[in-house]
Amino acid sequence: MNFEQLQESLSGVVAVPTTPFGADGGIDEAAYQRVVRRLVEGGIRTVTPNGNTGEFYALAPAEANVVTRLGLEAADRDTAVMVGVGHDVASARDAARYAQAAGASMIMVHQPVHPYVSVDGWIEYHRAIANHVPELGVVLYVRNETIPGSAFARLGESCPNVIGVKYAVPNPARFAAVAADAGSGRFTWVAGLAELHAPGYFAVGATGFTSGLANVDPWTSLRLWRALADGDQEVASEIWHRVRPFEELRAANSSANNVSVVKEALCQLGVCARDIRPPSSLLPIELRATVTEILERWELPA
Repeated sequence: MNFEQLQESLSGVVAVPTTPFGADGGIDEAAYQRVVRRLVEGGIRTVTPNGNTGEFYALAPAEANVVTRLGLEAADRDTAVMVGVGHDVASARDAARYAQAAGASMIMVHQPVHPYVSVDGWIEYHRAIANHVPELGVVLYVRNETIPGSAFARLGESCPNVIGVKYAVPNPARFAAVAADAGSGRFTWVAGLAELHAPGYFAVGATGFTSGLANVDPWTSLRLWRALADGDQEVASEIWHRVRPFEELRAANSSANNVSVVKEALCQLGVCARDIRPPSSLLPIELRATVTEILERWELPA
């Protein structure tokens, strides 16, 4: 895919596969590919191995490479695969090169976790990674509301392969201002806070949204995206109310159970185990019943 085609692939549901673990604590490779195929067979056209729903920060670098390989093997040729990379610049570059060699078309650069981030340093961090893989599309994952639109514009001027932004600041007004100041049409903007926040972001310029829910119910995620893309507020509202209990369960307590809710649902559907790594933890037993109730209402296929 060329950069224009890659940007088009971001205007949709950008699903983040969860990473199942086996009884030995390692990656369950067969289950991971089952998760990815469930997404693809459900109609998802863009997936992000090594995203936050995939427990990126709980994976060793070698494990992240395994996830990259498995995701690319499980996706079909029409699926855009955007591999998450991050940590220090050298590690991100190595992961990006591995993703490229494995056949990925894009990388998503995780929000820098360094406690001290300046605007100039933020630009240089992403420039150093993007310039290392000029053939790959690069998407920025942004959770820092202090990064101004002018910083995106400066980065875009020097890195033509920076094509999109996954914006995950819970403030649509701030997003609208940043996107406007970054330059109209320069980037594809993806609502990075999933279905719960997608309507607000679509109202001010987003054309895609990320989803962990899609692991469980890709069909509903796609219906929501289509309604938002078509401007059908009535249908979008109906779907939003359908997914709200599940997404609010994930978002509670600063998203403490974000991934464990998804894994619990997949476990109950027979797709993979519920095991999860610290600093996350298994969903408490009393909340597992809530997931059961939601799934019973949804009547999903396994």
